[in-house]
Amino acid sequence: MSDSRPIAIDLFAGAGGLSLGLEQAGFDVVAAVEIDPIHSCVHQYNFPNCALLPHPIERISGHQIRQAAGLDRSQPIDLVAGGAPCQGFSLMGQRALDDPRNHLIRDYIRIIQELQPSYFLFENVKGITLGKHQIFLEEIIAELEDLGYRLVLPWQILNAKDYGVPQNRERLFLMGTKQGHRPPHYPPPFPGHPVTCQAALGDLPDAEAYEILLHTDEVAYEHCDSFSDYASLMRCANDAAWRLGYRRLWDEGRLTSSRRTVHSARSRRRFLETPPGQVEKISRFFKLSADGVSNTLRAGTDASRGAFTSPRPIHYRYPRCVTVREMARLHGFPDWFRFHATKWHGARQIGNAVPPPLAYALGRAIIAAMDVPLDPPEAILALGDDGLLRMDMQAASAYWGVNNPIAGRDRNSGQKKQRPGEIGSKPLPA
Repeated sequence: MSDSRPIAIDLFAGAGGLSLGLEQAGFDVVAAVEIDPIHSCVHQYNFPNCALLPHPIERISGHQIRQAAGLDRSQPIDLVAGGAPCQGFSLMGQRALDDPRNHLIRDYIRIIQELQPSYFLFENVKGITLGKHQIFLEEIIAELEDLGYRLVLPWQILNAKDYGVPQNRERLFLMGTKQGHRPPHYPPPFPGHPVTCQAALGDLPDAEAYEILLHTDEVAYEHCDSFSDYASLMRCANDAAWRLGYRRLWDEGRLTSSRRTVHSARSRRRFLETPPGQVEKISRFFKLSADGVSNTLRAGTDASRGAFTSPRPIHYRYPRCVTVREMARLHGFPDWFRFHATKWHGARQIGNAVPPPLAYALGRAIIAAMDVPLDPPEAILALGDDGLLRMDMQAASAYWGVNNPIAGRDRNSGQKKQRPGEIGSKPLPA
């Protein structure tokens, strides 16, 4: 990490889509909070220099975040970012923020109060802006204003497809700054046409050409010589593709996060017969169009809520669902970025993430307001231990020294269970 780069904290970090985009924009993400032990493992793998706090946010204080990141009380924090889930809404006249189900947004606001960052970035679903839910949004804005923050209003709903992501994905973003700091502007859409599915996926080999991908999620492969500008960015084919982020040491000759799905002959026939851009009638899977963008990639549900698999779309060329790596391409994650080895967890991590190119655009808008000159960092980071990508919930919980949040209901999607401590338990930061 560099002393000259602005400092950011990522709350509700997941696998790290927001962390990656902010890093590429010029921030050092020095600490991240994520309750899910498996997501925490994946975040640590991809961001080895970031302090990870794998605990419920209601049990974490701003002081603990500073300690974990090695920051003293006097060191300013430039940005706190994150998307707190909002689940309960007032129906009987009470304030929505008083609903116990909304404790996560309460704690998001509390952490901002305790850390006093110069800027904050809040992300949430578009639905919070609609109907009676908008009252909840107004309460959030009022709370932040009471803390002395000047919000950039009106708030904006941004679509990822307007920021270099081949996916139709709308989300609410709120930005604000402490008094005395210059407010940022919402980033304008990128010029030109949206990136297409073919531009995103056309250079990747068909996973079904590799028998071994029935049993693992990675294989050595030969690169296609013809690829789009977007694929060049995802493949980190030149120095500019890293933007202002840290380069990683990675094996460019391995196709990762690509475990195959076995489809029946009947399903394949239905997939072939479904027109591009339409929903297949039985599975309800969306079929990609080569010249269009993906539908919104969703996370499915975790094991505590039934373990429903993410509805991955149908490939525009092949009669199968896209792989996790292909989902990652449609979301703006570069090829060095790894996910959990199972399709279920990997797809869930992508569906929950802020697309990194959109996070990058927002991060650059905040950096512009700060007027901080930055150059690409010289340091090159080694990625973490591959074992972090293969732990089930029991092993991941043991690794972090926390209780299994869904004990007895874990699902490993065919992944062989590991013994706790197989790659070594790591104590949490004090």
